Amino acid sequence: MRDSLKALIIAAGLTMAPAIAAEPWNIPHEKQAVLKGRVVDALCQLKGRCAADCGGGKRQVGLVLADGTFRLVAKSNIDFAGATADLSPYCGREIEADGLLIENPAVTLFFVQRLRERPDQDWIAAERFKTGWEARNGKAEEWWRADPDANRIIAADGPFGIKGLLPKPKP
Repeated sequence: MRDSLKALIIAAGLTMAPAIAAEPWNIPHEKQAVLKGRVVDALCQLKGRCAADCGGGKRQVGLVLADGTFRLVAKSNIDFAGATADLSPYCGREIEADGLLIENPAVTLFFVQRLRERPDQDWIAAERFKTGWEARNGKAEEWWRADPDANRIIAADGPFGIKGLLPKPKP
């Protein structure tokens, strides 16, 4: 009886344990993490060049953790998109962000996959960039190939950003 009760308690504890939600992307030096901190304008935090409302969605953002550590939030859950669209609405407020902390010896970055303001709230997927992009441009299988701004720049300056510099032809 005693062993059965012990097994039941262990099994119950395992099912109640919180699951790590961030999806690994197999990036060197990555680790799944939940960061709690205040959303800030990165340029303001690092250089003192501040804009109202974290730049209104036009500037890179980051998190200042309780111990004062600054973490640059470099990516959202959308391919090739930053996290500014997801985090800017929380400028100056405390949030929890679930994602991947990349602690490369050269630079430390955080890639947010989900966020919330309070522990009692449901997580919100970090996908605002795509929602906004689709509202402006319509749906596309690969938004980065269909982006009118990127295509205009490539047409004007070439794929490398230097007029006349083209990729080598494929054999």
